[in-house]
Amino acid sequence: MPAARKEAFNPQEQQLAALARALSHPARIAILRELAQRNTCICGEIVSALPLSQSTVSQHLHVLLEAGLIQGTVDGPRSCYCLNASVIKAVGKAFDHFFKTLSRLECC
Repeated sequence: MPAARKEAFNPQEQQLAALARALSHPARIAILRELAQRNTCICGEIVSALPLSQSTVSQHLHVLLEAGLIQGTVDGPRSCYCLNASVIKAVGKAFDHFFKTLSRLECC
């Protein structure tokens, strides 16, 4: 059986999968939790809050930025990040809807 191309799936399925990929690493979950706990834009403190190197944290921040889960500004060597509240809420609703749909199904 040939591998399925993502274009074969509807936009909602593609978007949910992209968000799931962005959330699929514990460091990214920890970054989101840290940003939520502080409830403000965080600059260099993200690295000190995690047991990871600065370059690794930067890579994870990049994935979260691309997914739209966080917002950030880069001003030379200084970067500040915060949660993208509207996207976080939409993601929660999308996953909630998805799992509620699954839970309505009866099997075995």
